[in-house]
Amino acid sequence: MALGVLLSALLVLSCHQQVSSGSHVPTARPGVGVAWLYSDTTRESMSQSSTDQCDRVMNLSAAERCAFVKDTPDCSLVDGFISYLYLAFCLLPPNLTPLTITLCIIWLFFLFIILGLTASKFFCPNLSAISTSLRLTHNVAGVTFLALGNGAPDIFSAVAAFSHPHTAGLAVGALFGAGIFVTTVVAGSVSLVKPFTVASRPFLRDVIFYMAAVFWTFIILFRGTISLGEALGYLGLYVVYVLTVIISAYIYNWQKHSANVTVRNATHVPGELTEFQSSDSDDEVPCLTNGTIQQDYEAEYRPLLPYSESTSQILLSSLNPVDNRKWRRKSWSWRVLKVLKTPLEVLLLLCIPVVDPDKDDRNWRRPLNCLHLVTAPLVCVLTFQSGAYGDYKIQGEFPLWLLTLLLGLFLSTIVFCTTTNDCPPTYHPLFALLGFVVSAVLISTAASEVVSLLHMLGVVLSLSNTVLGLTLLAWGNSIGDCFSDITIARQGYPRMAISACFGGIIFNMLFGVGLGCLMQMARSHSEVQLEPEGLLTWILAGSLGLSLVLSFVIVPLCRFHLGRTYGIFLIVFYAIFLLIALLTEFGKIHIV
Repeated sequence: MALGVLLSALLVLSCHQQVSSGSHVPTARPGVGVAWLYSDTTRESMSQSSTDQCDRVMNLSAAERCAFVKDTPDCSLVDGFISYLYLAFCLLPPNLTPLTITLCIIWLFFLFIILGLTASKFFCPNLSAISTSLRLTHNVAGVTFLALGNGAPDIFSAVAAFSHPHTAGLAVGALFGAGIFVTTVVAGSVSLVKPFTVASRPFLRDVIFYMAAVFWTFIILFRGTISLGEALGYLGLYVVYVLTVIISAYIYNWQKHSANVTVRNATHVPGELTEFQSSDSDDEVPCLTNGTIQQDYEAEYRPLLPYSESTSQILLSSLNPVDNRKWRRKSWSWRVLKVLKTPLEVLLLLCIPVVDPDKDDRNWRRPLNCLHLVTAPLVCVLTFQSGAYGDYKIQGEFPLWLLTLLLGLFLSTIVFCTTTNDCPPTYHPLFALLGFVVSAVLISTAASEVVSLLHMLGVVLSLSNTVLGLTLLAWGNSIGDCFSDITIARQGYPRMAISACFGGIIFNMLFGVGLGCLMQMARSHSEVQLEPEGLLTWILAGSLGLSLVLSFVIVPLCRFHLGRTYGIFLIVFYAIFLLIALLTEFGKIHIV
């Protein structure tokens, strides 16, 4: 609802902006079309400018916009299955533009649902299974695999936005916008829900590393270019952060062990009791693992007599995402959202395998897993890089998708004939790797569609990519983290929620910029140009830096106690920032 109100306000303000600047709109001469816009001088200025020339389409009359979209390279460079600009200006009548925007917003909502579902139901569980199979410690898994799972929508959206220079503003706006949203609104909400004393050393460590990442990005934006060494430096800084987390945890555990040995030698207290009493620490965050709860829950409803399902029953039950017991307990709003998500969940269940180490059978579903060997590789071929390899033919004759289908059928037949319904095979953990790859490809594809769609909305509504990134893209990618962190705080784990707030956005910033720029350099074989979109980018970067500095100063002065006053301060800070950003976008605040 709030999203719809915001979009309505943006539409009204953008229309007002276009009307107020009507004296600058060129008038087409009869019989000339758009050719008069492309004089030699204009062509030269367009080739020298790095701005998105597609923004000029709204300065033309409705009859000329389709030809401009077809003839302007910037209007067709965005990745994605659908050309939204061609859809808005060529396929649909001009008088249906408001309807087109409404339908695109609804489609954007479903794209965010696809991103959230794929990340939470498939990407994260498979990453957790991979980390369990590799026997990684909780610290290493938390700052690597789990951080990648939680930040997958942000990272893939940033990589997709960095793929073209005229959408790089979306990446900058989204990364900075999500950072300031999470560190103010989410952190403030956690403080309001559950006032607590934050872990001092991890909090200061995360804030310092994030300030370093923001300051580095600020310098790169000021220079306007990022080189190969600087892009690798982003990834290197995250490696330093991971090593710092691991080393600090090792030092703390060593100190705790030494203290326990000293106490046992002095007082002869049993070791188990001493370790239990000293389990509270600043460097240890309680881990919410629902494996035992899930096993107890399933054991309660396990039939008393032995019962084996047939292959068809296993397949049908595996494709049913609705839990009847949970359905009866939930509210009507949850049920409505579940009905909307069910078709998407069924399609994803058909394509992506999930391995759950907490279950007795590790979520082994023989008929469905055999089907995954056919559908998963086929989906990867058809969706990788927005379907770039869908029509690819080997030596110009044999389609790649047909070869993938035949190989999948061959492997599926072998697995089906050599396994049983009750016992998972020894190579079952490899399905977690397959599920990770497929879900990553689907998240990347959905992120490319989001970037392409937001670019179209920015052109139609005359909004910059930065403001779209810091609002719609940042909110869409962060709303799931917002609800999950608040829920964790309500359950009595506010330290974990705050750690997720700062630790996750460090990963998103460093990997989003570093990996996105590296992929762009691999395509263009040159440095990436990052020209800020006017005053708004500096307001965004300055506000994020200011919020981090204030937290770095205020929290220690409050003896690391985060109360309701601090939570209200953070939310008010974000509201003021958002107001200033929107006033700057519509020209109410500008440099004299």
